[in-house]
Amino acid sequence: MEKVSILEFRRNAEAIIRKVSRGKRLILTYRGKPVMRLEPIADVEIDSNDPFYSLGRLAAPAGSLSNREIDSIVYEE
Repeated sequence: MEKVSILEFRRNAEAIIRKVSRGKRLILTYRGKPVMRLEPIADVEIDSNDPFYSLGRLAAPAGSLSNREIDSIVYEE
């Protein structure tokens, strides 16, 4: 996968965003180390049964949820 430095991204953000919008996936690096992936967002309709939307309802009776509980619900772990 092609890598792009933070400096290069700042200098050429528009061109890099165009690449990504055409389907190219890139790794963004900071001081030579990978820090994030840039990838296009798929045009997918979100299902109303998506676990993300049930977090508020699930947290209400028991108080707040821990990060581990949220990950378990969202990622079905």
